[in-house]
Amino acid sequence: MNRDLYIRSLLALYLGLPHTAARRPSTADRMLAAKLFDQNVPWKTVETALLLTLARRLNRDPQDPPLNLIRSLAYFLPTIDELAKYPHCDSYLRRLHDKLDHMIDFSAVWGER
Repeated sequence: MNRDLYIRSLLALYLGLPHTAARRPSTADRMLAAKLFDQNVPWKTVETALLLTLARRLNRDPQDPPLNLIRSLAYFLPTIDELAKYPHCDSYLRRLHDKLDHMIDFSAVWGER
């Protein structure tokens, strides 16, 4: 995946997630997406991190106070770092896709599948 596609895909995925406040990426979000590419963070790691973070938010105890909306791509950095240290297998990413497919328009990120 080339740099422009990586950045566009990452920002499209981020903006397409529920629980995000942004309607379009900020300059800081664009810079962070570029930095992740430049640091050779694999697309699979970034994609899995965003989906895993969302799944964790959705699986919280309903009695817990509600979380604020996600306002920055930087919100996902701890999970990106976690997955860089402890990668998950491809089947894990597929399970996240299956679990979240009804909530995310993946075609906006990758085109029709």
